[in-house]
Amino acid sequence: MKLIIINGPNLNLLGKREPEVYGTTSFDTYFSTLQKQFPAVELHYFQSNIEGELIDKLQEVGFSFDGIILNAAAYTHTSIGIGDAVKSIEAPVIEVHISNVTTRETFRHASFIAPNAIGLIIGFGLTSYDLAIEAFLKLKK
Repeated sequence: MKLIIINGPNLNLLGKREPEVYGTTSFDTYFSTLQKQFPAVELHYFQSNIEGELIDKLQEVGFSFDGIILNAAAYTHTSIGIGDAVKSIEAPVIEVHISNVTTRETFRHASFIAPNAIGLIIGFGLTSYDLAIEAFLKLKK
């Protein structure tokens, strides 16, 4: 199975940014853990702070990967373009958030991605990514 994790703005600062919300582990460190935890999965990773680059990556991999784990971060709540890109591709997308966005500011309660995703996992810290991988593995069976 070939999966990609696509992370949006400010997630490159994991481990440094608001550790009370996002923890103290960098995503690069965590990604290495995921690769060891799921050796049968071909895992790829992409991060950008730029909306257009996220759309470009979705379009690039959206017809050749088995699944996409997407944490568009703040763009989740503002980007019709990312929502449209998810709708336009064939690869199934699971929307992931580290924090429970429904307990945060009201503007974070709406998602332009969720209506086009096969599922949504929020609030389990970095474990949200593990759960998304597990979901893809179970869906494949």
